Amino acid sequence: MTGRGIDQILAHPSHPRIHEPRVSSATDYVRLAELLNGRIPYPVNFRYIWGAALDELRSSAPALCVVNLETVITGSNRFLPKGINYRMNPENAGCLTAAGINCCVIANNHVLDWDHAGLIETLGTLEKLEITAVGAGRNFVEARAPAIFEVGPGRILIYAAASVTSGTPATWAAGDHAPGVNILGDLSENTAAEIAGRIAQVKRPGDIVIFSVHWGSNWGYSVPREQVLFAHRLIDEAGVSVVFGHSSHHAKAIECYRGGLILYGCGDFLNDYEGITGFESYRGDLALLYMISFNNGRDEPVKLELVPFQIRRFQLARPAPDDINWLAGRLDRESSRFGTSVRLLPSGRLAAA
Repeated sequence: MTGRGIDQILAHPSHPRIHEPRVSSATDYVRLAELLNGRIPYPVNFRYIWGAALDELRSSAPALCVVNLETVITGSNRFLPKGINYRMNPENAGCLTAAGINCCVIANNHVLDWDHAGLIETLGTLEKLEITAVGAGRNFVEARAPAIFEVGPGRILIYAAASVTSGTPATWAAGDHAPGVNILGDLSENTAAEIAGRIAQVKRPGDIVIFSVHWGSNWGYSVPREQVLFAHRLIDEAGVSVVFGHSSHHAKAIECYRGGLILYGCGDFLNDYEGITGFESYRGDLALLYMISFNNGRDEPVKLELVPFQIRRFQLARPAPDDINWLAGRLDRESSRFGTSVRLLPSGRLAAA
């Protein structure tokens, strides 16, 4: 979520005016963060916001780096009156390449915050940066198409959709000649079967398939049964390797299921929520980098490690040991319902199995 307050501390901030019921300037979010954790030395360079995560990315050298980008990249002033509108100045979009991001999922409930013009400019900006967008597009075909990456001897296919349960309006669905999102109207068996059919048309032996889905509420650990059944069907019927779930502002349960991996809610990796009160018990300030390793030539996830960070002054920092222990305990508690354990490693990372 690199818009709003975070956009304001980068070198080329958008006009700070925002259209929220209680706040009229994005700079107010900067002030809240500074009141909680101290002064932010803005304007900052594009590497600043990633902080300690850059060392992890550099040392791990992942073949592919994927994020859910819940921010429109646009200079448009044509906003939709929906209460919360995120945008980042296109001149600040270099912050994405600073972290080596290869793919941005844009199937979510903010990608049309600045109407069709904002989506079109977002797509164009990502194309200029050579970052692949998936989950929304200039028309229905483009919105549903997977992102395909040649990695070593095989491929990684990424599909993305937004469920209406995340607050993404059904009216945002892309049309034959209209830009929009790949919308899931429901999480039914028929919907899963239709997705499985489309994946079967593209998938080759040895391909790794990731299905990204924006679903559910922002807060709370509950995982609805319909999400569980839908994720299981994607693995059983579509051969999906990873279900990459998001929408919650904090990390939720993990399930290792029949060789597949289900992340029910990855939480925010970056946001401008410092100083906002009301949901502190969920520790949305604690963020996770999900590191997934696969065997060569196989599409089963063989290893998942999670690298914990804490968002402080709009930057990813190393958390204190007590915070890491709290996060490990909470994730283990939530994941145990699905027969998955999360433990703390000597390295300070977390492992799920």
